[in-house]
Amino acid sequence: MSIFTYQEKDIYYEIDGTLDINSDVIVILNGIMMSTKSWDAFVENFSKNHVLLRYDMFDQGQSSKIEESYTQTIQVELLKNLLEHLGIAQANIVGISYGASIALQFAAKYPTMIKRMVVANVVAKTSPWLKDIGDGWNEVAKTGNGLAYYHITIPYIYSPQFYTLHNDWMEKRKELLVPLFSTRTFLDRMIRLTKSAETHDVIKDLPNIKTPTLIISSEEDYLTPPFEQKYLQEHLQNAELVSIPNCGHASMYEVPKTFTALVLGFFGQTKLDYQI
Repeated sequence: MSIFTYQEKDIYYEIDGTLDINSDVIVILNGIMMSTKSWDAFVENFSKNHVLLRYDMFDQGQSSKIEESYTQTIQVELLKNLLEHLGIAQANIVGISYGASIALQFAAKYPTMIKRMVVANVVAKTSPWLKDIGDGWNEVAKTGNGLAYYHITIPYIYSPQFYTLHNDWMEKRKELLVPLFSTRTFLDRMIRLTKSAETHDVIKDLPNIKTPTLIISSEEDYLTPPFEQKYLQEHLQNAELVSIPNCGHASMYEVPKTFTALVLGFFGQTKLDYQI
């Protein structure tokens, strides 16, 4: 267990592999409901040829909570300070959803600290539509009804096909998540995290982001629809777009082999400029 203290709060992180000045590092940025544990199944592959850094952002997992409201800017600054604390001058960054928003903002503000990035199921700006979805989540969260919170969030994170074909797995997830979703501490954290994403907006920054980027889109993403990733690809200077068919918002869970192949394939190439 490793702890980094930032702004008098504890940040939990894990490193797989030996970190030194020559390390090729992958940093994972969690989705909004995720933690370091969410990526356990990916550690073996992600750390085979890279040093892997996982951490819980503020209000996630084993890291400290923030009592007052905040914006995602504090998560961006946390990432910068954590990398500096660990002596990581430059890293490959992979983020999904909430974490991908942080990655985009980080790339805009600290471009020299990113080697390459993969952003999955993400938007350039939180739209009024997405904000209202978040408001709906938060109104249910305020009731403390864990089952209701599960029903208003989880079904929309997965594609209908996956949810139906893997219903036994989904039921096990429900048994695991509903007790957690029924705790006041967790729900308060989710309310703050959700509100922090309301002001996410990198539209004006996109033309200036030169980081080599792979964008992962899911054809059946009902939270961050495919047109949002298409917009990113069209406005970033150096971005490729991959669309996964029959897949919902939680692409890393629905198609873990595909997700892993995309991430490691992009980060593992010795060059990205092909003269053909």
